[in-house]
Amino acid sequence: MTATPIPRSLALTAYGDLDVSRLLEKPPGRKPIDTRALPLERLEEVVYAVGRAIQSKARVYWVCPLVEESELVDLAAATDRAAALEQVFGPGIVGLVHGRLKPSEKDAAIGAFARGELKILVATTVIEVGINVPEATIMVIEHAERYGLAQLHQLRGRVGRGGDRSTCLLLYQAPLGEVARARLKILRESEDGFRIAEEDLRLRGSGEVLGTKQSGLPGFKLCDPIQQEELLLTARTDALNLLGKDPDLVSERGKAMRILLYLFERDAAARFLRAG
Repeated sequence: MTATPIPRSLALTAYGDLDVSRLLEKPPGRKPIDTRALPLERLEEVVYAVGRAIQSKARVYWVCPLVEESELVDLAAATDRAAALEQVFGPGIVGLVHGRLKPSEKDAAIGAFARGELKILVATTVIEVGINVPEATIMVIEHAERYGLAQLHQLRGRVGRGGDRSTCLLLYQAPLGEVARARLKILRESEDGFRIAEEDLRLRGSGEVLGTKQSGLPGFKLCDPIQQEELLLTARTDALNLLGKDPDLVSERGKAMRILLYLFERDAAARFLRAG
């Protein structure tokens, strides 16, 4: 079960290895998340808006790509951001969570945030799963252009879990490349995990089902697994029927199938027919 499908899981469904049931409705009472993309040049405006929000008793996640400042890449660090926000809002307002902390330290910070003792929780992506604070209504993600679509969708899912309206601010470093722009565009337009995964599949590919590549274009020769989903379902049913009657592909139709696999450079897959 997943709330955030990834291109590889979509590819497995296309190849017939998974059945899919889709839940198209959110839990009762949840409202759409207002998702906006802003350049990092407007960081001061965001900090000011966060200040107004916490005065209204809102709680805020602030996600950074690094734990500490790096000489190799010019990206926001969680420790520096937490210190900067503490200078603005004062002590006892800002908490910090990252993967280098002891589990007890992380649990203490998240618990204080959940109880409302902390108003802002600065973190790395360690909060993308397993955190449920319905009162948190604002998610700020710095350098959003550096994250994958599934990860951004998962982080955004930390807010919008209660009955209040929520906002997700995607801060990006301009200028954006074509792929990064497309990622942020689909996030602004949709909260549908399957649509987002389909766009991710289109942008970076699914990799190899029988290999090790984690990205790259799908290996289909004649069809698009997204645009021709119904045709693939029909083909899958026909293939299962054939394998049920002739698992070794020795019948006339089975031999014809082996020829097709050879012509489309997929005859190596015949060795895995009994693998399921």
